[in-house]
Amino acid sequence: MQKTTLIIHGGAGNIYKGMLTDQQEIDYQNGLKYALDKGYEILKNGGTAPDAVIAAIVAMEDNPLFNAGKGAVFTKKGVHEMDACIMDGKDLSAGAVAGVRHIKNPIALANEVMLHSGHVFLSGSGAGEFALQQGLATLPDEYFFNKERYEQWIEIRDSNFYQLDHKADNLKGVAPNPNHKFGTVGAAACDAQGNIAAGTSTGGMTNKRFGRIGDSPVVGSGTYANNATCAISCTGHGEFFLRAVVAHDISCLIEYKGISLHEACDFVVKDKLKKMGGEGGLIAVNRLGEAHFSYNSTGMNRAMRNSEGQEIVAFYGD
Repeated sequence: MQKTTLIIHGGAGNIYKGMLTDQQEIDYQNGLKYALDKGYEILKNGGTAPDAVIAAIVAMEDNPLFNAGKGAVFTKKGVHEMDACIMDGKDLSAGAVAGVRHIKNPIALANEVMLHSGHVFLSGSGAGEFALQQGLATLPDEYFFNKERYEQWIEIRDSNFYQLDHKADNLKGVAPNPNHKFGTVGAAACDAQGNIAAGTSTGGMTNKRFGRIGDSPVVGSGTYANNATCAISCTGHGEFFLRAVVAHDISCLIEYKGISLHEACDFVVKDKLKKMGGEGGLIAVNRLGEAHFSYNSTGMNRAMRNSEGQEIVAFYGD
């Protein structure tokens, strides 16, 4: 019998035991479990992998704990610019958006791009125009305002720093982030037909400039799905994931070298990416319903459920 699986992440970074209060642990656990429930309900009822991925990601986009949708961070200009991507492993169809504003659920817009635009990747105002044409929910800036995100931005808005999930970088070096922020979200699923899909959504970096776009919406870098190999969603320092074309690289290792999902993910994340200086992690699933978490950071918000009764909800590097 075909095993169904849903695996999700809520960001990777400097996440270690003791950094979260008891209440914060409960909040993150509840947020991840709710997203898992919404996505797995689709699979349990015979729905498709893309629909399960979208349902899980929408649940996290609507939760201000995560750096996506409602919880998106502030740019240098004090606004929210969001990116998202969805890919269907059955036929390699994909949809992505970058630098969008006022869109309640960017992953839903990415799905509309995949299904109804005739294109793969839309950006900025053009993507916003398409969202209106498709009747997707748009909301004012007030909806996306989050006091913690705002205070995080205020600390660095007058500098050239841009804040990652777990640290801040500038051209001269690295400065620690005492708030330990993290939160890009993603999901990957295998449905009852043995089809797989993956999706990723993010608000990017705090204080980002120049319309910066990371790996999350880029097919093959932060998001990829192919029934023949795997479905992957990444999180971390996007510049390195872009340069290493991480998600597609893992797919190629499986396809051309015949190594396992687990081996391919760990080689790229814990060896190849780490040697480049890239930090972060990913989630992966294949058409057998096998799932794997791989990260080289201190921890990663993550969860998984399958039809064999297995369930994981975790944050730290256990």
